[in-house]
Amino acid sequence: MTTMPCPLPTSPLWRAALLIAALAASASSHALYKVVGPDGKVTYTDRAPTSSEGKASPLGNAPAPVTADVPLPVELRQVVSRYPVTLYTTTGTCEPCDAGRSLLRTRGIPFSEKQVSSAEDGEALQRLSGGRDAPTLAIGSQTLRGLAADTWNGYLDSAGYPRESKLPAGYQPPPVTPLTARREAASAAADPAAAPAPATARTPAPVAAPAPGQIRF
Repeated sequence: MTTMPCPLPTSPLWRAALLIAALAASASSHALYKVVGPDGKVTYTDRAPTSSEGKASPLGNAPAPVTADVPLPVELRQVVSRYPVTLYTTTGTCEPCDAGRSLLRTRGIPFSEKQVSSAEDGEALQRLSGGRDAPTLAIGSQTLRGLAADTWNGYLDSAGYPRESKLPAGYQPPPVTPLTARREAASAAADPAAAPAPATARTPAPVAAPAPGQIRF
């Protein structure tokens, strides 16, 4: 069963709301962790950061951050190194994005998630996948636009991912990150007219189920 993708937001009001949300999320009073990156830049986040992001310090009663990645079993490490999985989603309410995320987690697929939350992100996704559909799944160099559970599972099978979760206890997925580097939110908020042209949502062309030996990576 194929689920229609979520259109990427295009309204000027949405862009203004996004800027306000970005400013609010960046405020340390709402964050759980203070992170000092390798370049010395200080950021605040409500997600448990990984060791690669820098030195993390919990704020208030926040739980201790993940300080070391749990190693994956050999069978997963091999397939992840050959065909890494990336899920591209959008901000706000997106039921297909939630369903796609749940499918990957239930099956135990190690994946990174990139969010499309600006016009720059939409343009980057267009260049990567040929469309602006959420969700979009990348398995190696193969991109699947829109959620089709049978198709996703077929390509994951062909790539060699196990059908049942083999993730070790304590595994933590990497934090969700924007698809492109963020500009300073304050600068954008001060000059809304300078915001780039909005992304245009497109309905994806149907993706054929994979046939044996025909998967493209």
